Amino acid sequence: MTDVQGVDSQKTSQLVVKGMQERKAQEIVVMDLRKIPKAVADYFVICSGTSDTQIDAIADAVEEEVYKVTETNPWRKEGKEHREWILIDYADVVVHIFKQDKREFYALEKLWGDAVITKIDEQ
Repeated sequence: MTDVQGVDSQKTSQLVVKGMQERKAQEIVVMDLRKIPKAVADYFVICSGTSDTQIDAIADAVEEEVYKVTETNPWRKEGKEHREWILIDYADVVVHIFKQDKREFYALEKLWGDAVITKIDEQ
């Protein structure tokens, strides 16, 4: 599916991962939701950060990486002011940047257990 300026959702998810890796995000996971009926997106890309500053930096790097290729800003973003769970919505790709304790609490990987989950190796 094409979602951001002619770039398909799989490529957008790869750009998101690249931005996360640039800021040393931890436990990066790409969840492929395309085969789940009525899923809210094609992909969730999830990671953790260790501090408010890192979470903020990861979010900025994700937006920069996607913008470099697509010249598109997110459709919606939330959580920047609290920096415990930042959500960046590119329509077919939804980015979740968590503080570790919040990630464990919300457990999106378990909630969307039918998704194909790919863990990204840390650099």
